[in-house]
Amino acid sequence: MTLLVAMVRRSLWVVLIAAAGGAAYSWWRDQRDVDALDPPEWPPLAPVTPASPTADAPAPTGWVDALDDGSCPISHPIKANDKSGIFHVPGGRFYDRTKPERCYTDAEAATADGYRQAKN
Repeated sequence: MTLLVAMVRRSLWVVLIAAAGGAAYSWWRDQRDVDALDPPEWPPLAPVTPASPTADAPAPTGWVDALDDGSCPISHPIKANDKSGIFHVPGGRFYDRTKPERCYTDAEAATADGYRQAKN
C-alpha cells in the first residue's frame, strides 16, 4: 500500500512540474511575441489618379478586345486566352471553339505579350 501511495505522489509531482513548466513557457512565448504584434511601418502611398477615358483614345497596339459574340474582328484574327496563356491561329485545331479575351493582328504580337502558340 505504501508503494502505491508513493507512486501516486510521484506522479502528481511530475504532473505539477510539467504544468508549471508549460505555464512558464507559454508566458515566455507571449512576452517574446509582443514586438511581433506591432504592424510594420509602411511609407504612405502616393495618390492614384485614374485615367479618364476619352473618345479619341486609340486602341491598344497589336490587340483589341473580343467581340460580344466571342469572336475576333477580321482585322485581328489571332485568338488569345488569358487563363491558359495560349493563342490560336485560324485553321488551328481548337480555333473555332476558343472564346478569346484578346484578339491580335499577328502571332508575333501575341508572342510579344507573353502568349504561346497552341500545339496543332
